[in-house]
Amino acid sequence: ALAPGSGDPSNFKLYDCGTQRNLNVQGIQQSQKIGLFFSKNKIPIDKVLSSEWCRCLDTAKYAFGDFDIWSALNSTFSGIFKKNHSKQMSDLRKYLTNWDDKQGNLILVTHYVIIEGALDYYSDSGEIVISNKHLEVLGNINTKY
Repeated sequence: ALAPGSGDPSNFKLYDCGTQRNLNVQGIQQSQKIGLFFSKNKIPIDKVLSSEWCRCLDTAKYAFGDFDIWSALNSTFSGIFKKNHSKQMSDLRKYLTNWDDKQGNLILVTHYVIIEGALDYYSDSGEIVISNKHLEVLGNINTKY
């Protein structure tokens, strides 16, 4: 969801939310709106996985409450994290290949650079991008307004 700015601040530390771009009020509301969308439409969720970045953790918390952290969803946009991109894409593809999609939906709370790398799709903050386990984009839902 919306965390104003782009990239990571120069003083970024993974486990210190005070050094990161974080959700603003609109981003929190956007996250809550995403959760309401799933519950109102009775969309079955089997698992929610989130990047370790605080803005993703907060999005997952406000939208779904219960989630697990998975480093393969971490941003690879800048700094020392760029070198991880290929491995993270490989880990994501492997995980999805083994995913039993008959249980319910898998929700991945991640960064546009991961979405772009996996789906060749450029997403907005808080946009829900719907794909199958073969990483084919099936649709999208804009949650900005």
